[in-house]
Amino acid sequence: MYYYPGSAVLTECLILSVVEQQDSYGYEISQTVKMVASIKESTLYPILRKLETGGYLTTYSEEFQGRKRKYYSITEEGRSHLEYLRKEWREYRDTIDDIVEGRLRK
Repeated sequence: MYYYPGSAVLTECLILSVVEQQDSYGYEISQTVKMVASIKESTLYPILRKLETGGYLTTYSEEFQGRKRKYYSITEEGRSHLEYLRKEWREYRDTIDDIVEGRLRK
């Protein structure tokens, strides 16, 4: 599979979309995002922190097999931000489709 380059904003959208479905921890989020984007943990965790600092995610810890695991949960502000990002993504995707399919030229 070819991975198209992604931006931090697209990664935010992917992360929030994953966490919107159910609370998740960093490794699980990274494995889902890696299905469509080549991303390293060194890139993922700063974006998770940014989303948490921005009020889009909250965190809590739970024990799993004797270790604490940090879970991320989407906030109402995060849901609003995700809707905005989805709208932006649809417009971007539609423009790319129009160019690729020959419907748009300047």
